[in-house]
Formats: sequence, structure tokens, C-alpha cells
Amino acid sequence: MRTLIAEDDETLGRSLRDVLSANGHEVTLVGRGEDVLLRHAEAQVILLDLGLPDIDGLEVLRKLRRVDDVVVIVLTARDDERSVVLALRLGADDYLTKPVRLAELLARIEASARRYRRSAPDGTAYEAGGLRIDFGLREVTLDGSVIHLTPIEFDVLAALARRAGTAVSREVIQDEVWGDAFVTKSKALDVHLHQLRGKLGRPVITTIRRFGYRLEP
Repeated sequence: MRTLIAEDDETLGRSLRDVLSANGHEVTLVGRGEDVLLRHAEAQVILLDLGLPDIDGLEVLRKLRRVDDVVVIVLTARDDERSVVLALRLGADDYLTKPVRLAELLARIEASARRYRRSAPDGTAYEAGGLRIDFGLREVTLDGSVIHLTPIEFDVLAALARRAGTAVSREVIQDEVWGDAFVTKSKALDVHLHQLRGKLGRPVITTIRRFGYRLEP
């Protein structure tokens, strides 16, 4: 797997590079946000520190998501809730705080990358009440207008749409979207669902207390 590490701490960066290389990754190590924006197309996974010397990592993520759906895992010393929520809202696939256990990091990378190896059936779509979800084109429209979703927001909505009218557990959604229901932090799903509901602008996703969610047909 081609992995781009953005880390300005050279010692930590080299340690991450060595561990990932030993586990089959083709690693590129950079120390600036500008390098990420220049070289993101080379990577399948990006490990992004937020405390980069030239551009704040959140701004790097914001710019990156305008042009690329590459897997981005934030790896940072910032552990405040605001940073976590903002990074997830900007499109981070996962958020880890330093120091990180290397076995967990490898599992998180695999879980986040796994969903990009899955493909939805071409030519299939869900349509009800003015909402149309084209799984093949990965496009969502509401009353004929395109709704711009992040890759994860689309995958969460698609997981519910394939089971429209049925209660879907959090674990099923996490397993389908992230690849492992127990690796992904629950806060990620909460943040993406909040964003998704806001973009849809209609109460079409019902919360099933202590279980999960249902897309109303």
C-alpha cells in the first residue's frame, strides 16, 4: 500500500516509516503540509500530523478534500474534542492521538483502506420522496438538486439506503463503511451522521435508541 506520512518530527517519522515498510507499505515521508498537497496523488493512505510547520494540518485536510478522496488518518498530539470533531467533519477517515500503539495504527490503516476496495453494483439506485442515491455514480440528488457529500457521508447513507425502512445497528454501519465495527471510534459515525442530516435538510434518518438508525422510505 502506498502510504504518505506527513510528520515534522524526524525521529517519529522515521520510526513510522520503518514499521510500515516492514509491514509491506511503500512509504514516502514528508515534513510539510505543502508536500502533502503536491504529492497526495501518489498515495493510497495519508497519515497526517496537524502540527506541521508551514500549514496547519486541518487546512491541509480542507484543501485536500476539495480534490481527492484518498484515505486520510490524522495522527496528532492534539486530543481536544474540537480538533477531533473538526477533522472528522472535514473528511478525515480516522483520528488517532500520539503516542499511538503501532499494532493499532496498522489495524486502523487496514480498516480505513478496506472500504475503498469495495465497489457498489453499477447501475443500481435508491429513490423515494425526492431523494435519489445512485450507487454506481456515487451521486445523491434531492428534488433534482445534487447534494455534495464526502466519501464517508455517502457510504453511511448508502448503507442505510440499501436497508431502507429497516433498523440498522451502529455496528453494521461501521463494519460496512470502515471495515471493522470495533476498530472505528463511535464518535466518527456520530459526526458524519450529523453532517449528513444537515445536508439532507429533512428528517429522513431516524435514530433507534441504543441500537442504530433507519432511513425512512
